Amino acid sequence: MKISRIRAYRVELPLREGSYKWSGGKSINVFDSTVVVIDTDSGLVGYGEVCPLGPFYLPAYAAGCRAGIAELGPHLLGTDPTELGQMNRRMDAALQGHPYVKSGIDIACWDILGKATGQPVCVLLGGRYGDDFGLYRAISQESPEEMAAKVAGYRAEGYRRFQLKVGGDPLVDIERIRAVSAQLKGDDRLIADANTGWLMHDAMRVVRGVRDIDVYIEQPCRTYDECLSIRRHCDHPFVLDESIDSLDVLLRGHADRAMDCVNIKISKFGGLTKARQARDLCVSLGIATTIEDSWGGDVVTAAISHLAHSTPPEFLFTTTDFNSYVSVSNADGAPVRKNGRMSASTAPGLGIAPKWDVLGDVIVDVR
Repeated sequence: MKISRIRAYRVELPLREGSYKWSGGKSINVFDSTVVVIDTDSGLVGYGEVCPLGPFYLPAYAAGCRAGIAELGPHLLGTDPTELGQMNRRMDAALQGHPYVKSGIDIACWDILGKATGQPVCVLLGGRYGDDFGLYRAISQESPEEMAAKVAGYRAEGYRRFQLKVGGDPLVDIERIRAVSAQLKGDDRLIADANTGWLMHDAMRVVRGVRDIDVYIEQPCRTYDECLSIRRHCDHPFVLDESIDSLDVLLRGHADRAMDCVNIKISKFGGLTKARQARDLCVSLGIATTIEDSWGGDVVTAAISHLAHSTPPEFLFTTTDFNSYVSVSNADGAPVRKNGRMSASTAPGLGIAPKWDVLGDVIVDVR
C-alpha cells in the first residue's frame, strides 16, 4: 500500500459559548482547524485533524500547519502509511521540528492502519480498557460567580472533572477557586489551570491562599524551572502541560519529582505515534495522564478517544470531548458524550467519515 495523495481542508469551528478565555487576556471565538485526508493506491483513505489554539498559545498556528503539509507532503508520496515508525522518521528527516504539522498526517495513517487490519485504533494503541471513560470540562475565565454557575451546570450534565482557567489577578483567582470548589461534591476533581499565566510570586500567593482547598495546580508559570520552584513549595497535586513536549522532559520531570500528572497533547508530540510513546512512558513511570490536544472537532476528538480508551484507567487522570465545545460538526461517527463520559468507536480505524460539504474546497493538494 502506498500514499498516492495528501489533501488538507480548512474548517472554522465556532464556540457554542461564544468565546473561550484564558490567562493573559487571551481569547478566541472561532477555531481554525485543518482536516487532513490521505489517499492510497489500495483505495483506503485516512483522516486526521490539527487545530492549534491560536499562535499566541503554543508555537503552532493554523496557516503554518497547512503550509507545512504542502512542504512535507511530496516526501511522503509513494510510502507505506501503515509503517508508522518509518513514516515518522521520514517526516522528521524531511521537516525539522514543527510536530503539529505532522500530527494530522500521523493520525490519518493510524486511521488507515486500523482499516487495513479491521481493528479500531484503540486496540492497536494498546487495547480497549472498560466500556467508557470520564471527561473534564474546561471553564473559560470569567468572574468567580459566573465560573461557579457554569461548573454547577456542567456537573448536572455528568461532568466530574473541571479545569478552571485561572492565571490572572492572584486575589481574583483565589476567589475563583473557592467559589467553584463550593459547587463540588463526592469524588469531583478541580484543576486550577494557569496556562503559564502567573509569575512565580503570584503563583506562590495563590497556592498559599487555597492551601485548605482540594485542588490540582496546573502549569502555574511559563518555564519548567519556574513551575518546579512552585512545586517545591506547594502541597497540592501538581500538573504540567505546556512544558511537556518530549520524552526528555518527561524523564527530567520524573527525576526532579516535578509533577504528579501531565497533559499529553497529541499534536504537540506530532501525532498518535509519539503521543503513545509518551503515554506508555508515563505508565511505566507511574505518572497519571490527561489525554487531549490543543483543540479540534470531531476528528481530533475521535483520535483523543482512542488514545484515552487504550490507557490503563488508573493512569488516565482525565480527557475531554472537544467536539461538544463547538457548533460545527466536521465528521460523522465521532464519539459523543453521555453523562460526562465517552467511548472510542468500535469500527475499524478512527470510526469517522468527514462531512465533505463542511470541508469545502481543498486548500493543499499534494499528488
